[in-house]
Amino acid sequence: MKQSVNIILSGGGTGGHIYPAVSIANELKVSYPEAKFLFVGAKDRMEMEKVPQSGYDIKGLWISGIQRKLTLKNLSFPFKLISSLWNAHKIIKKFKPSIVIGTGGFASGPTLFMANRKGIKTLIQEQNSYPGITNKLLSKKADKICVAYDGLERFFPSEKIIKTGNPVRQDLLTIEGKKEEAKAHFKLDIDKKTLVIIGGSLGARAVNNLIEKHIKWLVSNKVQVIWQTGKLYYDEFKKYDELEGVKTYAFLNRMDLTYAAADFLISRAGASSISELCIVGKPVIFIPSPNVAEDHQTKNALAVVTKDAALLLKQSELNMFQTMFSELLNDEQLQKKLSDNIKKLALPNATKNIVKEIEKLLIS
Repeated sequence: MKQSVNIILSGGGTGGHIYPAVSIANELKVSYPEAKFLFVGAKDRMEMEKVPQSGYDIKGLWISGIQRKLTLKNLSFPFKLISSLWNAHKIIKKFKPSIVIGTGGFASGPTLFMANRKGIKTLIQEQNSYPGITNKLLSKKADKICVAYDGLERFFPSEKIIKTGNPVRQDLLTIEGKKEEAKAHFKLDIDKKTLVIIGGSLGARAVNNLIEKHIKWLVSNKVQVIWQTGKLYYDEFKKYDELEGVKTYAFLNRMDLTYAAADFLISRAGASSISELCIVGKPVIFIPSPNVAEDHQTKNALAVVTKDAALLLKQSELNMFQTMFSELLNDEQLQKKLSDNIKKLALPNATKNIVKEIEKLLIS
């Protein structure tokens, strides 16, 4: 096996694209300790900060998405696209990658497009149950497409699809037996039920407003709350720490202990979050963000909900929260059914299986 390979990974915009790329790179280093890695992201996006924190070099492209509504921002898109294609070409020419891996986000489009034009092997890691237009276009030339859901033959060439699942943080695979440590970490009562709210790293205004509206009701029902507000909203909601059993955080670093402490979770329905929650195996209420391309969070959530593995609360129906959560809180059979069914959907070896497909391409 050739150890000294050059590997480009491109993905960003959100943690859901960044962390899978970092997980894949970390796993590749086990098989290829002498490999050189380079990430390609979008300038001014969170990957330019998060990837170096994970120990990898990154180059930024001047690229953003096209807005679906009429706006002056769209006037700059053709110039950004030309610039990013030219710079992706220069990066590839200089780095000479053996393979280019795309995990989604603005920068992966021009990077994989230029790699395909140069005849370099490419692999797409599609996290969602409903892919965006960029990956649909890239799939025509990609060598392999690693997916997390069934039924993507509707969008991609079936002979290229491998169902691997989405990479997840390794510490989440070992939360069993950590409940007491988790409750101590968060200074929670071991005998009370705990609800964890995860609205994404930046936070979600609608989810935060929902919890604010019902926080005193939750406390009155002896439910403890670990509430990740997101850094944009922390200053606004941190005052609720004064309530008994309520813990607010801008960002949760120890997700293994967060999930171990949880009896129930409320989460957005990003692909990476869903993959993690399948492994965690706790009852979940998904509140999909309606503000994403192709409404893919709702489609992701429905792929789980239709298997009786989670509950769905649409953002337009948040007035139903108290009824839905009361039923869940007081129905142990429902809790067990959701927990058992979501565990069946877990694909804990996703990262290793993706790397196996990359290795096949590297030696072919």
